[in-house]
Amino acid sequence: MTIGEIADRTGLPAKTIRYYEDIGLIRPARDSSGYRVFAETDFHKLAFLGRARALGFSIGDCRTLLALYEDENRASADVKRLAQQHLETVEGKIALLEAMRDTLRDLIHSCAGDSRPDCPILKDLAKD
Repeated sequence: MTIGEIADRTGLPAKTIRYYEDIGLIRPARDSSGYRVFAETDFHKLAFLGRARALGFSIGDCRTLLALYEDENRASADVKRLAQQHLETVEGKIALLEAMRDTLRDLIHSCAGDSRPDCPILKDLAKD
């Protein structure tokens, strides 16, 4: 497969695929003209990486997950531990986003939103 074909199949941009190659996550073969030639195994790896990235795993985590995926002697506990750590990170981000939402709701509610210059939103943002 060419890079365009594998990009279509995986839904990943060609630029992302080239980046994954540059950082060593995939290693497509090259033809006599130097063009990348992607095998079915490359497709599976790229699809795997796409799903992992969509779940918010970092490139480092993806590297670890890919190594575990390719290791037939892996312990599922290692995979679970990594996923659990990532879930804890996601839950922490959600808590921060919920706190931001609540603060913004309170500020918006406290602002009259009229023609007067007094604005509790700006006062809150200007706090030390």
